[in-house]
Amino acid sequence: MRRQDREITELDELLEIINRCDICRLALNDDGYPYILPLNFGTEVHDGKLTLYFHSALEGYKVGLFEKDNRATFEMDCKHELEYFEDKGYCTMAYESVIGRGKIRILSDDEKMHALRQLMNHYHEDKNAYFNPAAVPRTLVYALEVEHMTGKRKKPKGHIK
Repeated sequence: MRRQDREITELDELLEIINRCDICRLALNDDGYPYILPLNFGTEVHDGKLTLYFHSALEGYKVGLFEKDNRATFEMDCKHELEYFEDKGYCTMAYESVIGRGKIRILSDDEKMHALRQLMNHYHEDKNAYFNPAAVPRTLVYALEVEHMTGKRKKPKGHIK
């Protein structure tokens, strides 16, 4: 990373950023080109390892891609703040972001409910939000088991670290 002063490597800080994000962009391999998708997600950490959970229809283009090659990269970002300094003719953006990579695994029927609860918990924290179990058999649920990730933060100008 070029700007090491902005790098975030501590798991707790990375998880705080992830918890503030509402979309995870997942990049898959598509015959030599990245295929990127904005997705809702859930999270879980066990023994210092992050798993991201996603859901979709049982079949489709992305499903075919990760069945051919289960390697994936993800990106998420938040706390965007555009700053324009008219007197200097200077514009910049404050943000927080996390990127990483891992392998996708399609979950078994026994694992689906737990993963879907993690997804719901990301958006409805501490509410044990209801979702219709009738949709589960026609829903594909998959996990990205994160192998490596890093974060970056650019604070607004004038803010103290």
